[in-house]
Amino acid sequence: MKHDLSKKIITVEEALKLVKSNDHIFTGLGASEGREFLSKLHTLHGLVKNVTVTNCLPMQDYEFYMNPAYKDTFKLAGWFYNAGMRKAHANGNVSFIPNVLHYAGTKRLDHIKPNIYVGIASPQDEHGYVSLSLGNTYEKQVIKEADLVILEINPNAPRTFGDLEVHVSDVDYFIEVNYPIPEIPDTEPNEKDLLIGKYISELINDGDCIQLGIGGIPNAVAKSLYGKKDLGVHTEMLTNEMAKLAKAGVITGKHKQLFPGKMVATFAMGSRDLYNFIDNNPAVMLLAGSYVNDPYVIANNDNQVSINTTLEVDVTGQCCSESIGSKQFSGTGGQSDTAIGAQNSKNGRSIIALYSTANVRNPETGEREETSKIVCQLKPGAAVSLSRNDLHYLCTEYGIVNLRGTTIEERVEKIISIAHPKFRDSLRQEAIALGIIGA
Repeated sequence: MKHDLSKKIITVEEALKLVKSNDHIFTGLGASEGREFLSKLHTLHGLVKNVTVTNCLPMQDYEFYMNPAYKDTFKLAGWFYNAGMRKAHANGNVSFIPNVLHYAGTKRLDHIKPNIYVGIASPQDEHGYVSLSLGNTYEKQVIKEADLVILEINPNAPRTFGDLEVHVSDVDYFIEVNYPIPEIPDTEPNEKDLLIGKYISELINDGDCIQLGIGGIPNAVAKSLYGKKDLGVHTEMLTNEMAKLAKAGVITGKHKQLFPGKMVATFAMGSRDLYNFIDNNPAVMLLAGSYVNDPYVIANNDNQVSINTTLEVDVTGQCCSESIGSKQFSGTGGQSDTAIGAQNSKNGRSIIALYSTANVRNPETGEREETSKIVCQLKPGAAVSLSRNDLHYLCTEYGIVNLRGTTIEERVEKIISIAHPKFRDSLRQEAIALGIIGA
């Protein structure tokens, strides 16, 4: 039965008055963030002190942390950086939360008590429930622990199913909004992406269950799958390309062990076409990140294939996927969750992909130079997002190698074989000089 929400509907200005000094505010991941609330949070400067916001991959930048004038009032803690957070990090009030996705909410809640949760939701249905719409990575987990729950009701938010429905009686206040849901446009694969996509697609068989991320390489993999049959989806993020594959009949999920026939994810982010696809679609289930990304859960699907990317890899297989040296660039996300889960799956495979080179600006000359992304030693301070112990397949535009069960000597040779040809000899010589392998 629908409930009268009139007594719970407040303005964003009224919601901001509920914020107190020393509060911990949590918001949703990506497009699930409480945009209206966050865009005006900086107006509390001078009225409150020491307010901390916890977020993950925001879809826009907010004044409260971007403007250094507010750094003594607000702190931002993030599970996954975007470009704005990287820039604002220098202000001294933005800091990264090391995590793996399936434990992100649990460990943060072990550390602090949320005073306020703010995020988006679809309008109330006939049974008195709202849907958290675009994800439940940690959102519902935080809602259960928060002192106050404020949801921005948006008619543009798709109504989705799974484990992200919240009864209106469990929400303290609603803010009525009508902004477009933030979108991520398709990234058109380039020549390198298409080469990598072809190598990876050859490891994917009819009936496999896949996990893909976003970007040129995952999109190229998806575009290489149109000849496959009856693929399933158990993934952290539901993407534009997955929706297209489902509409084309490539994804059916009929051979999955967990939720056959359903596309399982913990959040969705993409274009309006994706949002239209998931709206009121019972074939899509958005479940808690603590469940979806648990490696033991992932392993319950046979033939699970995990496909992720990295920024830099050393010749023994250590993958740095979230930092450039000691500077935080993005986040660990679910890379280790899905890589380990897939390898524990019957006939499962885990694949890490990257370009062999990058054009990096030389700090002395200012000129861009081509450098190898396969190195003997990661940059000083680099975060190891995926241990060499957990690296299965590694792919560049020069090929794909299987590192399972290999010695250091064997994997050095294999990894160097898919480096850019002009760096192979120097990598081998450096590996000998450093004692990684013998002469």
